[in-house]
Amino acid sequence: MAPALRTTSLPARRRPRAALLATLASVALAATSLVATAAPSQAAGTSCTGSTVHGAAVQDGSTWRAYRGSTQLYAGGDMLTAINTAIGGLDAGRTSKQRVVVNGSGTMSANARITLPSYTTLESCGTIHVTGTGSGNVAGVYMRGATDIEVARLHLTGTPVYGIFARNVDNLRLREIDMRLSGGGIGVRIDNLGDTSRYARNITIDSAYVSGAGSHAVETYGVDGLTVGTVTARGVGESGLLLNATINARISVVDAQNAGTGTGYAAFRIANRAGRVGSSYPTNIEVGTVRASGGGRGIFCVSESGGLRVNRVEIASTGNNPVLIENCTNVSLATTSGTISRGDVRLAARSEFPANRDITLRNLVLSNGARVVESPCTTNLVISNVTGGSIVRC
Repeated sequence: MAPALRTTSLPARRRPRAALLATLASVALAATSLVATAAPSQAAGTSCTGSTVHGAAVQDGSTWRAYRGSTQLYAGGDMLTAINTAIGGLDAGRTSKQRVVVNGSGTMSANARITLPSYTTLESCGTIHVTGTGSGNVAGVYMRGATDIEVARLHLTGTPVYGIFARNVDNLRLREIDMRLSGGGIGVRIDNLGDTSRYARNITIDSAYVSGAGSHAVETYGVDGLTVGTVTARGVGESGLLLNATINARISVVDAQNAGTGTGYAAFRIANRAGRVGSSYPTNIEVGTVRASGGGRGIFCVSESGGLRVNRVEIASTGNNPVLIENCTNVSLATTSGTISRGDVRLAARSEFPANRDITLRNLVLSNGARVVESPCTTNLVISNVTGGSIVRC
């Protein structure tokens, strides 16, 4: 049997010390280069709703940075510039929504605005504070003549002229809106006044909480197709939710405390032919619950509006009429249930408009001196299952 072969390892060749140091230096330089070109860890921003992020404005100490993906577009001290730069960095000509997140909290002037073009989603994960006074159509968040816009999350404080202003915008969704204001104007305003030949269409408000606004919490004008989850108004100067010239609306809850104190405004008001479709008033504005305490009025229908059904009514201690129906057609209140404490449920009219017609009051429990007062006469007034207070007919 042949003897096994023996293998012997050759001794390692020693590299000169200078060559070894040069190699290590080269490796270190390459590593440094990789670190220098890597994207910052916060470059894409962080969605607070777990969504995909396309652009971001990120607060880094006293510096704001704007990114498009991982590419830095701006670094400086101004939050507003960072946000608008990130929005401007989204794909031009896009036909689907892209999202910009704001990671951080900062201030902006009441005379400035964040501007959203079509196919844009804004998600603010901090608080935007508006300072000073402004005039005209300036807003914390502004959009005009656009489509397919979403404000996924917005926490706003301060004194904006408008918290959100949308003019002639279609397919708009406001998801989680929280405005704790200290004056200023309107919380949310959505209208068609840039082109009144057509409605602004397909507007959705999931949740809007507005306190301290100098005017209305939420107002629409010239909208066709409005879906609202909950509007919560606290201590606003005028209405909680005001619909002007708006049709085809579905609202779950209007919850107002001290809305319009000392005024004729109401927790929920429809005006300027809201609910009028062509020349008729089919039921097309439906509200699940109106809840109002304190403030001006609870529910106010005025100026040739109608087509309204409110299923549940809970109104107490308003400073003015708990309900005023004036020159309206086809209004049904408390189709499911209702309670009204204090004040007159008034059915009234001004001479310049047709008088009320087709009004139904059902399932109301009146208390603490609340009563129904009709003057002048309403055509086709139905009062059914209204208890606990007096009814004064014309």
